[in-house]
Amino acid sequence: MKILTIIPARMAATRLPNKPLADIHGVPMIVRVMKQAEKAGIGPVIVACDGEEIKTVVEAHGGVAVMTDPALPSGTDRAYAAADIFDPQGIYDLIINVQGDQPNLNPDDLKTMATFMSQGDHDITTIAALSKDHSDRTNLNVIKIAMNDTLVGTKTQAYYFSRSCIPSEAKNVYHHIGVYGYKRRVLKQFVNLAPSYLEQSERLEQLRALEAGMRIDVVVVNSIPQSVDTPEDLEKVKGMIAA
Repeated sequence: MKILTIIPARMAATRLPNKPLADIHGVPMIVRVMKQAEKAGIGPVIVACDGEEIKTVVEAHGGVAVMTDPALPSGTDRAYAAADIFDPQGIYDLIINVQGDQPNLNPDDLKTMATFMSQGDHDITTIAALSKDHSDRTNLNVIKIAMNDTLVGTKTQAYYFSRSCIPSEAKNVYHHIGVYGYKRRVLKQFVNLAPSYLEQSERLEQLRALEAGMRIDVVVVNSIPQSVDTPEDLEKVKGMIAA
């Protein structure tokens, strides 16, 4: 099984304008994410971008950037389009979609997920970590997963994703990390589905897959990268990387 890692990136973020190019100790954020993904050593890494500015920066740092239609509605659509542009022959069986706002993503976690994906028949795979921050329960920016907690230690299955704490009396809260692995044919099926009711209600794209009857397996890891959505997040991750 051959794996292609794709990092979608666009300039139109509302809370942090020009987010992919945000400077983190002299290195643009999208480049830091790309370098972390490359360290996993699981196959080629490309950036799926929506304009020349990101493409130029990625290529200046030795990366590969694929230009996609700026009108595409989501990062998943951008990843699918980039896979077809980069690999029209379909050589890569598995696609890993890494969100471009996690500059301290742990490469070992990508490697762990890739190993799991390669060893079985999985529609969609993602990763999560046990939250140690009690405030995550009420933080709507932290995506939580309802899953069979008794299976944690190897892998488990996601039943639902929410911005709210689920189950409501959950003993353990699992913080969802923005990395997805797809069989290529499943990714094609997914992007051709219409947005679903639950997806639009929670503003969580992965719920479209669950509503369509797809299975999402979860690999539990030990580290939670800092997502960057706001200027405050950016300052936080700068401090973490400096430390």
